[in-house]
Amino acid sequence: MKIWQKTDRGAVRKENQDACGVLKHAGCDIAVVCDGMGGARAGSVASSMAVDQYLDALRDALTEEQTAEEITAVGLAAVDAANEAVYGQAQENEDCRGMGTTLVSAICRGEEATVFNVGDSRAYLLNASGIHAVSRDHSLVQDMLENGDITEEEARNHPNRNLITRALGTERKVCCDTFHVTLEAGDRLLLCSDGLVNTVSDQEILYEVLHGGGVETCLERMMEIAIDRGAPDNVTVVLMEYGKEAEE
Repeated sequence: MKIWQKTDRGAVRKENQDACGVLKHAGCDIAVVCDGMGGARAGSVASSMAVDQYLDALRDALTEEQTAEEITAVGLAAVDAANEAVYGQAQENEDCRGMGTTLVSAICRGEEATVFNVGDSRAYLLNASGIHAVSRDHSLVQDMLENGDITEEEARNHPNRNLITRALGTERKVCCDTFHVTLEAGDRLLLCSDGLVNTVSDQEILYEVLHGGGVETCLERMMEIAIDRGAPDNVTVVLMEYGKEAEE
């Protein structure tokens, strides 16, 4: 599996409070994106700490003999470890009080992928049939959309679209959703912070990834679109491509 990552502070923010990371370990390809919140510096502390603790926990616990179910359990334990670290820092450091972060991650072994999600950073599956949301936002706007209170277009431009209902590090315990995807050759998993989806449409993402030219440069092109449109938030994208060599 090939993986590309890119993060930028955007066109408005003075600091990048997003963080991302990748890891190849125990036969698994792993990627994670976190979007921090909580003050001038605390957001970047939360996101970078979450990425580091999450990947460290996976590095310590993943083995090549584990089943898909065991990998999911290890992933959830890693999310718990990241939550505990961020929450503990927020309690101990006055400057970090109230900080938290989203987390979206994919752990892939062969054709099997497990996605973990807390907050409103997203995972998409992209292939010849289109772009498909894998994760579900934990946000006020998503709840309103599912209740039929607003339309898709209203959700995209809603003034409260940044209000999330679940975050990592804000409580002693965190609830993480999991999603399972079976990949086929040529499938791509895209993980991103909301800074991308608030400025670049799903169809534009699909076009850039599948039809806009080389895969190696598509993240740069999406970043340029977001920044050209004013990118009021930080923008982070990780792209994972499942190739033919992965299934042989």
